[in-house]
Amino acid sequence: MFTAPPLNCATGTLAPYVPSAEVPWNRDRVQHLYRRLGFGATLAQLSAGVAMSPGDLVDQLLDTAAATPPYDEPEWANWTTADYDDFNSQRIEQFIEYARRWTEGMLEDGIREKMTLFWHNHFVTRFEDYFCPSYLYSYHTLLQEKAFGNFRDFVYEVGINSAMLVFLNGVQNTRFSPNENYARELYELFTLGQDNGYTQQDIVETAKALTGYIGGAEEPFCQPLYFVDFFHDNGTKTIFGQTGNWGYDDVIDILFTERADQIATHICSKLYRHFVHFEVDEAIVAGLAQTLRDNDWELLPVYKQLFKSEHFFDEYVIGVYIKSPIDIMVGFFLDAGLPYNAQLVDIILYGSSQQGQAVFNPVDVAGWPGNRSWIDANALTGRWQYFDAFIFNAYQNTPQVLVTLAQELSDDSNDPYLVTQTIVDYFVPMGLFAPEDYDRATDIFKWEVPQNYFDNGEWNLYWETAPAQVALLLRYISRLPEFQLS
Repeated sequence: MFTAPPLNCATGTLAPYVPSAEVPWNRDRVQHLYRRLGFGATLAQLSAGVAMSPGDLVDQLLDTAAATPPYDEPEWANWTTADYDDFNSQRIEQFIEYARRWTEGMLEDGIREKMTLFWHNHFVTRFEDYFCPSYLYSYHTLLQEKAFGNFRDFVYEVGINSAMLVFLNGVQNTRFSPNENYARELYELFTLGQDNGYTQQDIVETAKALTGYIGGAEEPFCQPLYFVDFFHDNGTKTIFGQTGNWGYDDVIDILFTERADQIATHICSKLYRHFVHFEVDEAIVAGLAQTLRDNDWELLPVYKQLFKSEHFFDEYVIGVYIKSPIDIMVGFFLDAGLPYNAQLVDIILYGSSQQGQAVFNPVDVAGWPGNRSWIDANALTGRWQYFDAFIFNAYQNTPQVLVTLAQELSDDSNDPYLVTQTIVDYFVPMGLFAPEDYDRATDIFKWEVPQNYFDNGEWNLYWETAPAQVALLLRYISRLPEFQLS
C-alpha cells in the first residue's frame, strides 16, 4: 500500500539552535523568525539580529513584547448605553477608531500584536455580535495583557469578560434556563480540543456551574456585566467525576487538575500549527506541553523554548505557510521599510476585511482556518490590487525609499541581474526555483532602459528610471506564488 510522505520533513529537535556551516545564522533565518513571531522586519532590524546570538535575539523580542503595556484607554473605554447620543453610528465610529489603532500597532510592534492576533483567533469573539466598544476595549486589553502570561489565568479571565459573555451566551445562562454554548466551547476550542476528554454530560453540568453572570445584561448590550447569585445554580454538579456545589472558580480548578495533559497538548499543538508548520510534529508538541505544565501554565517559557529551538530554524519549516491578508500586507510595509499614513492604514484594514480577515470579527467561533483557506483565484487577484496601491503610493510619494532598499540589498550594484536577485530573495522565502525565473524578473526590472546601458555598465541605481524599475519589480514579485509564503 502506498503511504504518502509527510508534509513536515523537519528533523530538528527542541534543543537550542546552534548555528553551523550547514545551518548558518544569517539574514534569512533572522527574517524567518521575524515573519513568524511577528509580521516582518526592516533591513536594519535584520542586520542587528544577525549580530546577536539566536537565543539573545529571541529573548529580547519576547521579553520586550511581554513588557509592553496595553493601549491607553480611549475616552469611551467605559461608556454604557446611556453615554451614546447616536447609538449605532457612534459605536461603529469607535470600532473603526480602535481597529485602526490595532492595525497601526501591528505596523509598530509586530511581535506583541502577532501574538495578540493569535489569541484573538483562539478565544474568538465577534464585535458584530456584541456591538459594544467598551466590551471590545476590555477584551482586546485582556488579550494584550495575557498573551505572554499564564494560560490558566487567561482562560479564567476570558470566560467572564463581557465580550465573551455576550458572544457565547453566558448572559443567557441561568438556573432557570441553562445555556451550554460557553461550556461547550470552553472544552472543544479553548482548552481540550474536539471530543478530547469530556462528555456531553460534562458540558451540561459545567453550564450549570457557570450560571449567574447576567447582571446588567439588558439589550442593547453595553452595560457592565456582573454575577447575580439569584440566577446561579447552587445544586450539586458532577464534572470530570468530581461532585460538589461547583461554581465558576471550581470549574477552572477541576479542568486544569483533571485534564492537564489534554489542555497542554491541545494548546501547544495549536501554537505549533500557527507558528511552525501546519502538520504537527507530535514529539515537539509533547516537549512543549511538558514545559507548559512544568511552568505552571506560564506561556513565555514555552514560546522561548519553541522559538529558540533547532526545530523552528530547520530549513523545512521556512516558506511553507500561506500568509494571511494581514501578514502579507503588514509584512510588506515592514520588510520594505515603507512609511505609512492614515489612508494606507485604512487600506490595510479594509483590504484584510475584504479578503476574509476582518479584525475583531473572525468568521465564526472556531476562528480563521488559515493557510490554504486564504488563497483561491479571486483572493489572489484581490491581493494584487492592494499591492498595486501600496507600490504605486510608494513610487509617487517616497520613491527614494524604493531606491534605497535596492541599493542596500545589492550593495549598490549596477548589475541588473544581481539587483533583481537580491530584491527577489529578500521578499521570497527560499528564493525562486530556477535561473530562468530570475531571468524573467530581471527583464521586468530592466523596463524600457536600452540594453546597451546595462552592457557598458553605464546604468546604475542613481538613474532617474530607478524608482520605476524597483516599483515594477516589486509589482511583479507581489504576483509570484512564492511571495504568498512565509
